[in-house]
Amino acid sequence: MRRAAETPASGARLVVLGSAGLTEGFSLIGAEVYPDADQATVEQVLANLVVEGAEALVLLEGGLAHGGGEWLNRLRNEGGRIVVTELPPLAAPQDYAPAVDEVVRMVLGPEALKAMMGDG
Repeated sequence: MRRAAETPASGARLVVLGSAGLTEGFSLIGAEVYPDADQATVEQVLANLVVEGAEALVLLEGGLAHGGGEWLNRLRNEGGRIVVTELPPLAAPQDYAPAVDEVVRMVLGPEALKAMMGDG
């Protein structure tokens, strides 16, 4: 099921792929959603965005974000008009650790995140 988002003044699109429970909330704010998407859907949506020359923020639920694929890998490596990022799983948000956490630890040291969060 796809719901077209109203295009913001900037022309950028908000696209969300993941479980039906996760995407339902995003549909309420006008996001273009793909409930219960699989890896093939991710690749097709990303390819379409590239072909259209779209500007978009693409939010992927964890399993989809780690699934790989030609377009997913290409867009993550190239950057540009389509930004792809990961959402924590709806059922276990406490288990989510963004990839940037590891970069912060490598650059600022293992205690950096604790200090930043006021835990250290």
